[in-house]
Formats: sequence, structure tokens, C-alpha cells
Amino acid sequence: MAAKVGMVNLGCSKNRVDGEMMLYSLKEKGFELVRDVAYCDVALINTCGFIEDAKQESIEEILELVRLKNEGTIQAIVVTGCLAERYQHEVMKELYEVDAVVGIGGNKDIADVINEVLSRKKVELYPPKEELPLCGGRVRSTPFYYAYLKIAEGCDNRCTYCAIPLIRGGFRSRPMDDIISEARELSEKGVKEFVVIAQDTSRYGEDLCGHSLLPELLHCLCEIEQEIYIRVLYCYPERITDELIETIASEPKILKYIDIPMQHCSGRVLRRMNRRGDRESLTALVKKLREKIPHIVIRTTIMTGFPGETEEDFEELSEFVEEMKFDRLGCFAYSQEENTPAAAMKDQLDEETKRHRQNIIMEQQGRIMAERNRTFIGKRLRVLCEGYDRSTDCCYGRTYADAPEVDGRLYFITEDKARPRIGDVVTVAVTDSLEYDLMGVMC
Repeated sequence: MAAKVGMVNLGCSKNRVDGEMMLYSLKEKGFELVRDVAYCDVALINTCGFIEDAKQESIEEILELVRLKNEGTIQAIVVTGCLAERYQHEVMKELYEVDAVVGIGGNKDIADVINEVLSRKKVELYPPKEELPLCGGRVRSTPFYYAYLKIAEGCDNRCTYCAIPLIRGGFRSRPMDDIISEARELSEKGVKEFVVIAQDTSRYGEDLCGHSLLPELLHCLCEIEQEIYIRVLYCYPERITDELIETIASEPKILKYIDIPMQHCSGRVLRRMNRRGDRESLTALVKKLREKIPHIVIRTTIMTGFPGETEEDFEELSEFVEEMKFDRLGCFAYSQEENTPAAAMKDQLDEETKRHRQNIIMEQQGRIMAERNRTFIGKRLRVLCEGYDRSTDCCYGRTYADAPEVDGRLYFITEDKARPRIGDVVTVAVTDSLEYDLMGVMC
């Protein structure tokens, strides 16, 4: 009888793809996959270790699995992902109930690891990061109608606050043919929306030929015969070229949405972060995007409380957010991560100041979001139906303006029309707006 394996996937969408590839490997080796870890023999937890909050979530989830193991519900616990790669031997030392800790380079060997722990052996495996597979089959954990398309691994940007290069290693582009082949296969299985991801999608191909191949890749994806939509995340501002802008503007299958992690606008703070640009260059980029791509939705991430951020720096950031009126914005308080250059900087801010500034930006963005959402009232939008809410008697879904898992929804009634199926793309007339969501009627 095949052993049952369940997975808890934590962290970002890139880590999720790694988890899906491990599940595929296990399925190919004859293991039975179960959705609920409470009903498995071996619980696999694919952790995040990027910032303090994520690390704490990973530890809490491991402790929950320890509880299940102590109760006899599960036999073994295997820890993978960023926390395992970053802290390696410390994980088993601090959490002795864990049966295996596997660094990201060991993902390809996950079936062997599980066979070992089922034989009551303790396993620690930390091959080179570069052995993490870029290609391979996946057991997708997302709904059937959308999929993440991971085009690269690692990062070479070396932002002073970021532990990703320590955890994930240098930037490695996935072969273009393999990406296109996977996308074509998934589209034939009903995937309608592809979310293109990497630590820095705009850098795709630089390690292969010395310049970005992202525009070429996007053009090739748009040649897929099926009706699909392509959403691009994680483009660094200094690498958004005129060619990329023209590609997004001209290709009907590319959603007019772009995610640009800006982190700050103060040139002084950005230099300390080892990032390029300043308020003037970022303002010019936003202006160009809005001129060249009408109705584009721009998402960004901002950080407050970076070491040495003065009141003047923060005021400039707040003014910038107000002036730009980003369609989508996430704000995070700086997390002091060991072994990063920023962690050793002397002018650290206290936690209360960092969180207070974060709250100010998020309250500010809440007002901006409500204002921008009101501009959709009276418009007709294409909506990818994702479900039905019994409590409100409404269907709901996402428009081009909403990325999965991070953005809002459009709730709509169907009146006398047949309720759409999950995965259908329908037209909805927007009738009202909330702070983060929209309301409407299906046309």
C-alpha cells in the first residue's frame, strides 16, 4: 500500500511552484498525495524564510505538525523550502521532532528522503542551491483556470536588506522552449491565465545572452492558439525598457497590469538599499507607462523603516504615494535579516516607528484605492469567474486589474441569466465600489 504524503505550502508563488514540482516527483514514484495533512503518513512542509513574520509562520506550522505527530495522526515531518535552506542544521536542532530537513537543492531527491524517514531514519540534505530543478512536471495546487509560470530562479540584484541571494543563489533563467512548451500544454488543459513570475522577471535571459529576453518570451507566449491571458509580476523599475512597454501595450493577450517593486522613492534610501533610481526617475517611469498603455494597472511594494530612513525620507515617500496614486500597493515594515548588509547598519529604527510608518502608508493607500475603484463604476469589465458566495448570493471573480491571491475581487449578480461556471470569462457592468472590491451585474 502506497504511503500517503500531504504538503503545506507557505510563502511566495515561486516557492509554491517548487512544491508543485516535488509533488509531481512523489506521484511519479508511486506515493499517494492527499490534500489534508491530517490524513497522511508523511507531512511535507515547504517553508518560507524571507522575513521575520514569514519565518514565524513557518515555525508555527511546523509546531502544528509536531502536535499531529505526537498524537499519532502522522508518522513523520519533512521540512523543505527557504527556512530549511537558510537555517539547515539549526532546524532539526531546535525542532527535534522533525524527521528530515532538505535544502532547496535536494528537492529533486524528495522521494528518497521520504522513503528514508518511513524507515525511521533522520535525514539532513543540503546539496548546492544550483541543483534546484528549473524544469519538470508539476501537480498544480492552484485552481484549474490559472497557473504560475516560473521563468527563472535566484537573484543577482543584491539589495542590502534581502536574504534571497543567500537562500536561493544567483539568477538562473529557465530555457525559453521549456517555458513555452509548459504553457502550451497547460493551456490545452484549460488554463486561461498565466502569471509570469521570478525574483526579477525583467532580468529574464540576461544570464543566457547578455540582455533581457522577456519581451521575446512574452511574444512567443502570445502565439499560443488558445484564448489565454498573461500577467507579468516582479519587474524591476530600472529594467523596464521601451521594448517591454511596447510588448505589453501591443499584445492583446497580455493583461494591462504590471507589478514593479519600488521599495522607496528617496534616492538616498535607495542607494543604501543598493537599488537604483530616485523619485524623479520613478515618477517618469509611472508617467511613461500610463501614457503608453492606457488604463494600465500598476502595482508596487514599499518598505518603511529601512535603517537611516529619516522623517524627511518618510515624508517624501508619503508624498510620492499620494502623487502617484498607485492602483495596487503593499507596504512592509523593514525586517532586520541576519547576514545581510543592512542588518549591520548602525542606524536601525525601532519596531514601533517602522510599524507606525507602515500603517500610515496603508491607510493612505486605502483611500487611494477607494478613489480609484470608483472610476470603474459604469464600465464593463471582463471577469474570470472564480466562485459563488452563498451568503451574498453573488458570483465573484477577478478582472485584469486583480492578480490572484494579492488583489481584490469583483462580486456580481446574474439577475435572470444562468450562473457562469468557475473558469468562465464573462462581462460585468460595474455598479458600485468598496475599498478594495467592486460590485456589478453580469451583462
